[in-house]
Amino acid sequence: MNTEVFAARHIGIAEKDLSKMFGTIGVDNMEQLIYETIPDDIKLKETLNLPKGISEHEFLGHIQRLSEKNQIFKTYIGLGYHESLTPSAIKRNILENPGWYTAYTPYQAEIAQGRLEALLNFQTMVSDLTGMELANASLLDESTAAAEAMTMLFELRSRQQKKDGAVKFFVSEEILPQTLSLLKTRAIPLGIELVVGNHETFGFSEDFYGAILQYPGKSGQVNDYAGFVQNAKDNDIKVAVAADILSLVLLTPPGEWGVDVVVGTTQRFGIPLGYGGPHAAFFATKEEYKRNIPGRIIGITKDTDGNPALRMALQTREQHIKRDKATSNICTAQVLLAVMAGMYAVYHGPNGLKYIASKVHAQAAQLAKILESYGFEQLNSCYFDTIKVKVGNSIALREITEGHGINLNYIDTDTVSISLNEAVSEDDLKTLALCFADAHGIKTHNAEPVPTEGIIPETLKRKKPFLEHEVFNSYHSETELMRYIKKLERKDLALNHSMISLGSCTMKLNAASEMLPLSWAHWGNIHPFVPLKQAQGYQEMLKALESQLNTITGFAATSLQPNSGAQGEYAGLMVIRAYHESRGEGHRNICLIPASAHGTNPASAVMAGMKVVVTKTDEKGNIDVADLEEKVQQHSENLAALMVTYPSTHGVFESSIKHITHLIHENGGQVYMDGANMNAQVGLTNPATIGADVCHLNLHKTFAIPHGGGGPGVGPICVAEQLKPFLPSNPVVETGGNNPITAISAAPWGSALACLISYGYIKMLGAEGLTNATKAAILNANYIKDRLKGKFDVLYTGERGRAAHEMIIDCRPFKANGIEVTDIAKRLIDYGFHAPTVSFPVAGTLMIEPTESESLAELDRFCDALLSIRQEIDEASADNPNNVLKNAPHTLGMITNDVWEFPYSRQQAAFPLPYVAENKFWPSIRRTDEAFGDRNLMCTCAPIEAYAEV
Repeated sequence: MNTEVFAARHIGIAEKDLSKMFGTIGVDNMEQLIYETIPDDIKLKETLNLPKGISEHEFLGHIQRLSEKNQIFKTYIGLGYHESLTPSAIKRNILENPGWYTAYTPYQAEIAQGRLEALLNFQTMVSDLTGMELANASLLDESTAAAEAMTMLFELRSRQQKKDGAVKFFVSEEILPQTLSLLKTRAIPLGIELVVGNHETFGFSEDFYGAILQYPGKSGQVNDYAGFVQNAKDNDIKVAVAADILSLVLLTPPGEWGVDVVVGTTQRFGIPLGYGGPHAAFFATKEEYKRNIPGRIIGITKDTDGNPALRMALQTREQHIKRDKATSNICTAQVLLAVMAGMYAVYHGPNGLKYIASKVHAQAAQLAKILESYGFEQLNSCYFDTIKVKVGNSIALREITEGHGINLNYIDTDTVSISLNEAVSEDDLKTLALCFADAHGIKTHNAEPVPTEGIIPETLKRKKPFLEHEVFNSYHSETELMRYIKKLERKDLALNHSMISLGSCTMKLNAASEMLPLSWAHWGNIHPFVPLKQAQGYQEMLKALESQLNTITGFAATSLQPNSGAQGEYAGLMVIRAYHESRGEGHRNICLIPASAHGTNPASAVMAGMKVVVTKTDEKGNIDVADLEEKVQQHSENLAALMVTYPSTHGVFESSIKHITHLIHENGGQVYMDGANMNAQVGLTNPATIGADVCHLNLHKTFAIPHGGGGPGVGPICVAEQLKPFLPSNPVVETGGNNPITAISAAPWGSALACLISYGYIKMLGAEGLTNATKAAILNANYIKDRLKGKFDVLYTGERGRAAHEMIIDCRPFKANGIEVTDIAKRLIDYGFHAPTVSFPVAGTLMIEPTESESLAELDRFCDALLSIRQEIDEASADNPNNVLKNAPHTLGMITNDVWEFPYSRQQAAFPLPYVAENKFWPSIRRTDEAFGDRNLMCTCAPIEAYAEV
């Protein structure tokens, strides 16, 4: 074995295992399996035009040299991004810990109680600081959260009959520029009219339904919005506020004014800048909007024994259920970053946060006083951390500051703003003062910090306490925090314990060498709006990644801006929309979507202003070509796009795909390919070859970015030549095509820091490794399929009987024994496995995807578990629900209880197969009561008495 070949570390199947696997499947070699799986007319004729893979050692040296091309300045640009200090205890125990970053979205609550508690802490922190009743478990960034607020309030108009026709939305001119750009993107297809202006002179009228304010404003001014909000309420206009979370430690929370939504980012709670992300946004609102709030909400319920339990609440709001009726396409969060931000609040506590916020504010006041003593005019009458200064000649000042390694926000030729942060020292203040003195030609000056009272007036000072719950007042030493984090980690089953075989979610290895650079300062401490010359390492890496993805997809250009798969879907459709409009065909608004599509597909299409027409699937699970042809002809004059997942959501390479894409093009439409199943394509076929025009790629699936417990994600779009001009832009840093749509996310390159992972994955695997990884994924899926043959029916296969990289097993026949698919999912926990995808895309089924990273031994353990469960199903009876499946999962408390009233042994319950005893995972709760939790919604850390009531 060549120990320098990364593919040998990433791909789990050893050469010696192949003959056994081929024998089980019934093929002679890998070439025969691929021949029988992928239609001939879409196979690539040549290998990927990518360099040979490099070793992990070589990659780490390469990425180190690349990082040194980034220049680390002291950056005071602000505009929603601030240097923050990640406590080492959080960096080491969460960010760098696979127990946290390899976990999946907590749909199986019984094996996710640690993450759920951490997210409940996050929600409590946000609710307390904003003064709102309810917060979700994070969104993607501040700008997209603001856009979600705008659209949620738009949907709420129907509650007020006289507002049904209101389409105007007021946007304060103090809004961040990237947020304004994104609001424009979201507003256009929905028919929302943005009116940008001064909140003090704005005139309310009946054609407005909502407004959004920035607190503090983009240049630092802190306004008292209480009067504006009252006037808005008097005129039945709902108000959202984009707020800086650290400022809310000292400032009156917007909830006290009676606003409807508060959004923002928690980046400055210990999250690296990372050239724009990933960061966890927050979204807080009133409880009356709980069924409208986008994203995920963590709630408190009880388990089978009546003990307190956590789970994702109100899931009937989610797009995978409501589809084209959903008000948002959000299917992910920024869980890993939200966990870190929440833990930052746990570690510092309310007093620590007050110290940090007060220090930042005092330093801003000190700097203002020093600059005023030099003769500069400070323009903000009230500020928290950002002062706005008239400098006379900002060009001259810029030469001086950049010479000292400092970035300011240059508003115009004679005005700058300076945003301070928790990392600013007294020496940093002195250097700033020195730069301004030099700019004014002051030879002798005093830059010593002077004791300065804050300048926040009493009317805007925070009066109410916050973070009073015990969790925020208990873990302030590193020892205690480390143990608390470990306590939570032990409650979660992540990829570092066993295979997570989730169909459509591709839980593969997130290699340590891919992850290590995320902790390096030269990657983490770069503001997204610095001059490009300071981010040459990032620019080189991002351009190389775009080129790699172009090669893999066969397309002409890539935008890395979308920071989730759903955002990628939306971006792709908006690019198609712009393309049609450029050709004078803006009337094209019909989007055809197969019935088997992901729920995000129809939700994204509606958000892009398109009308969804669903096409049928046939009895084999493929697109019903006859039905598609009929609907294409019916809507040919207005056909905008087809959204198709390939291979299909059913795990099949449909042989009619090129006929389908040709049909769409013949009738004036474009083909959008959902990249969720790209792990079955890389190196063997590609979206361009099947006839697509645009695809999004889930870098957190196929390209090894970890799921992080439900986020971060990156969802770039790759496009054909005709769509290249319309790739999204950014209002601060030039990016995108020649005729770009407005922003899709806040940062120019989205979650740039996370892109390092996919860049490393491709760089180390190289052309051959990538192709072999795809082959291994297909091999592993077909091995599982054939090992389960005769015990579990696979619903759909290709024309030659093969699965792609995933398959759906049918659990509906087991209802005759009283067993539901949920019972199988919960019983798998007792065997040490996370359940495959439950009841998607077909109710009563499990969708299994093993990925290429798993070894034959792990595949066999998983198959042994399912076969053992199959025997348990045979022994179950609908007449007697007291069985090992219905009672699963079994906790340590059950097994060690003095009372055992079950008709099976403790051994069968907890250790059903010998391997389980070697590495037992204990769920911390029994099954959760979902209905109880939704009826009694609690989404913040409650007093202990409230838990007793549960």
